[in-house]
This record gives sequence, C-alpha cells and structure tokens, in this order.
Amino acid sequence: MTTSLPSASAGLGLRRALLDDLLDAPAGAFDFLECAPDNWIGVGGRHGEALHALSSRHPITCHGLSLSLGGVTPLDDTFLARTRRFLDRYNVSLYSEHLSYCTDDGHLYDLMPIPFTEEAVHHVAARIRQAQDALGRRIAVENVSYYAAPYQAMDEADFVTAVLEEADCDLLLDVNNIFVNAINHGYDARAFLERMPSARIASYHIAGHYDESDDLKVDTHGAPVRDDVWSLLSQAYATHGVRPTLLERDFNFPPLADLCAELQRIRQLQAVHHADAAAQAARG
Repeated sequence: MTTSLPSASAGLGLRRALLDDLLDAPAGAFDFLECAPDNWIGVGGRHGEALHALSSRHPITCHGLSLSLGGVTPLDDTFLARTRRFLDRYNVSLYSEHLSYCTDDGHLYDLMPIPFTEEAVHHVAARIRQAQDALGRRIAVENVSYYAAPYQAMDEADFVTAVLEEADCDLLLDVNNIFVNAINHGYDARAFLERMPSARIASYHIAGHYDESDDLKVDTHGAPVRDDVWSLLSQAYATHGVRPTLLERDFNFPPLADLCAELQRIRQLQAVHHADAAAQAARG
C-alpha cells in the first residue's frame, strides 16, 4: 500500500463547477483534491490554468473513469501513455480506477459489474498488472456499486480480495458503495467491511446516495453523506486504520462551506481513531 498523503487527510473532488470556489477557498479548507484524468488530459484555457493553479497549492490524486479494467477489448496503450504523463506532470501519488468495465466495442458511459468468477479474477488481475506496468506505478482499484449481478460463483468480498492478491495492487475502499450494495443485494455491510484486507487499503471514498426505497439505494454522489455511512466510515477507521479520505460530490453542489463541514466531520473521525490507536499502542 503506497501513498504519500498523510493518513489523516480529507480531500474533495475537483469538479469544474467548483473551480472558482476551490480557487478562493481559505488555506486548510481541504487537504487534497482528486480529479479524473480522463476529463482533464489535454485541457487548456481557463480550466487548464485553474488546474495548474490548484495543483501548485494542493496535492492532487486521480481517480480514473474509462480504463475498463474488467473489459475484454485491449487496454488503450495511447490513453495509458497520456495518463502516465498527466500523473507525472502533477506529481500524483495515488491513482485509482474502478473494479468494473465500461467498454464493449465502444464506450458505455457507465460502470458495469464483472461476474464474480475465478476466470474473471485472472482476467482482471492480468489487465491491472498490464496497466501498472504501463503507468510505472501501483494503482488502487475501487469496489464499485452495482445493481445487477451477472454471475456470482464466489461472493463479492472473496472476489475483490482475490483480484487484489493476484494483481498485487491496492484497494480504494468506497464506504458508500459497501452500504449501497449491502442494502441492494441483502448482505451485512459491516461484515463485508471486516473482510477487506487492511494492508492493501490506500484510501477511502465516501459519498451521498439516493433512497429510491427501503431496499433500493442509488449511488448518486449528489447528496450529503447519510448517518449510516458515517457510522460505517468510523468502523472502517477502527478496523483498518485511518487513511486519506475523499468526499465525492458530483452534482447538486451546495455552498463550499457545507462541503467543508463534511470534510471537518471526516477530520474529527480521523482524530478520534488516531487517538484510540495511540492509546492502544501505549497500553502495549
């Protein structure tokens, strides 16, 4: 598990609709910013200047959208080369992608679920290793939200762990996705969380979701984080340790002060669990 960010750090997604607010934000409002390189590679003009200005003030992490690690078409070598140049240019210490696929003879513009099979483990792990070689760095893969389960010869936790081990990569643990999937597919979110491999967790994501019904939650990133998800994040810190944590918000943007209040809640949880860990260490 590799990252140069402090373990107790809280970041915010770099979205174009937030650019002016982020540029005007007071020092210390957030510890890092995360962007999708797919949306920024080759961008110039005012947006490119804003990205350059923000990267000169704040650490940048990257979360990809279109690598399609679970797909069957060959990885895009040109895109990987451009991504590597982008990561190098902005000194990105943490690059992550989704444990899913998004291409099939063209871009699907959605994150599609992978069958949970041994064959899929070998297939995806090989593509992750290929991507890591091309990018010249370890990457983290994210457990994704999914609404259809095409085939499950093994359960999700075993599948995720097997991919991580065979690919020898890291995990971006999305806490909201665990909660959403647990409701939608009828499993215990806390038990799933306990089974994740602590040593491979590079960072966490947290976000809001939409309550379609009691048994259907939609991972929208368009609302405040729910109390149940905050509780699950606290358990993640207690179980696996404090890691850099990213607040995802993609639309329905509130004032920046409201987002910073959520970041402060992350920081408070991190401080509590850091203190608990220190106390336990002191007791031997």
